[in-house]
Amino acid sequence: MIRNFAATNHSFFNSFLIRSIKNTKHTIMAIKASEVKKLREMTGAGMMDCKKALTESNGDFDGAVDILRKQGQKISAKRADRDTAEGAVFIEIFNNDSEGVIIGLGCETDFVARNEEFQKLGNEIAQLAANKKPATAEALLALEIDGQALEAKITDFIGKMGEKISIVGYSHLSADKLAAYIHSNGKVGVLVAMDNAADADYDAIGKDLGMQIAAMNPVALNEDGVDPKVTEREMAIGVERAREEGKPENILDRIAQGYVKKYLQENTLMNQAFVKDSKVTVAQYVKNEGKGMEIKAFERVSVGE
Repeated sequence: MIRNFAATNHSFFNSFLIRSIKNTKHTIMAIKASEVKKLREMTGAGMMDCKKALTESNGDFDGAVDILRKQGQKISAKRADRDTAEGAVFIEIFNNDSEGVIIGLGCETDFVARNEEFQKLGNEIAQLAANKKPATAEALLALEIDGQALEAKITDFIGKMGEKISIVGYSHLSADKLAAYIHSNGKVGVLVAMDNAADADYDAIGKDLGMQIAAMNPVALNEDGVDPKVTEREMAIGVERAREEGKPENILDRIAQGYVKKYLQENTLMNQAFVKDSKVTVAQYVKNEGKGMEIKAFERVSVGE
């Protein structure tokens, strides 16, 4: 009994020793510079990150890629509360200028926003949206690009850039004709949708209106498009303002209606004074230049505002 017990333990010890030696070999496995370079070229991650990932995966490239992706996910989670105060807007107009998509891609720094790879990613996302026409930003993130979901691709890119990157605005518009405007800083973009536009210089008019929308940031196309809650809020502000001015209680509502009317004039596109000629409203400008054109809708996307 004792002899058998000792033999069993001796066999167990030998087995344990062999496994330990094997594990030690893996732990101290040397990673070649050429392998680190190869992984860097595959992933775009930093040299030290690639070396650590290869060491941790015992030289397995697929395992190292997974480790780097997980690092990206950790960075994404850790930076989720950061502000994307920088970024760029990307626009694609297609289908004979009758459809368009506009996307805001946010990041933390201007350095990343101007990065060639960031710009490339933004253009790829805009092209993906133009091809698939998703209804929402969430649907866009679920689309596949380069063999993976866009959301996963962005997560990988976060790991590479080391800062938060996210889609901060997305919309798809369709109409008779569309035109686009992107402000010189690249951080504000506008899509303008126009019907009955065949006989007009819709591109020039659309860019003029895009400049107007970028600068004045209207809340809606006209009064009908204003959220009733916004009108109610402005009415309440008007009543309180008139009361503070000492106006009689029985005329507060009438005075407040005047405030609301002024608010709608200044904050709805068609009622605003045209920025290039303040003597006319936007509606009058379109009537004069549009040859029967109607402004159907607009979308304004910005980053860092």
